[in-house]
Amino acid sequence: MGNSETSGNPLHSMWMREAVAKSWSNLALRLCLLTFAACSAASWGQAADTNQSGAAPDTAAPTAVSPLPDSAAKSTPAGDTYIIGDDDVLSINVWKELELTRVVTVRSDGRISLPLAGEVQAAGRTPPQLEQEITNRLRGFITDPQVTVIVQEIRSQKFNILGQVVKPGSYPFATGTTVVDAVATAGGFRDFAKRKSIYVLRKNSEGREARIPFNYDKFIKVKKGTQNIQLEPGDTVVVP
Repeated sequence: MGNSETSGNPLHSMWMREAVAKSWSNLALRLCLLTFAACSAASWGQAADTNQSGAAPDTAAPTAVSPLPDSAAKSTPAGDTYIIGDDDVLSINVWKELELTRVVTVRSDGRISLPLAGEVQAAGRTPPQLEQEITNRLRGFITDPQVTVIVQEIRSQKFNILGQVVKPGSYPFATGTTVVDAVATAGGFRDFAKRKSIYVLRKNSEGREARIPFNYDKFIKVKKGTQNIQLEPGDTVVVP
């Protein structure tokens, strides 16, 4: 009799309908989740197959560019208009002729010695001019020689610094070297150096020597009102 009363209770019937509806809703949700997981797995599998088959991914690293052959490397750090001098270090490259490719230093007589080419005048010439001279000499031994001359180190251009510095002497010149750079290169001032009375000796185009004053203390304190003098090859910095 208890069961018949329960089955006839409208509240019980309503509760049963809600329970059935929730069961169907949960089942539908589970089916959606399973479908989504299956699709994701299929997509991932296709991507993995594509990568394994050799196709490049979107994030592939850029392809390295092959270097040009030695014969194409005609540029030189010193520039094609640079005049080679004594003590300069030159890289002589003869394409496909390893036994003729070497690094040489220009001797004090301005010459270099190369296999087959013999004694060649280097000082006073530009890199392209020296390339042409070596090429002409090698034509009797090599078919269509391709020669490259690169100035590896500029040692012929120098500046001097004298007087009350730690290491007075002659130093290799580099473009942009200033008086302050020269003092630092020479190890700094001695105790009794007259830093306000520094001057630069420079020869003009007529061969006359000019004196350019430089007040080191004023430059360090003011800077805006004093110009740091840039040196030229052959200049002499004097620190009284």
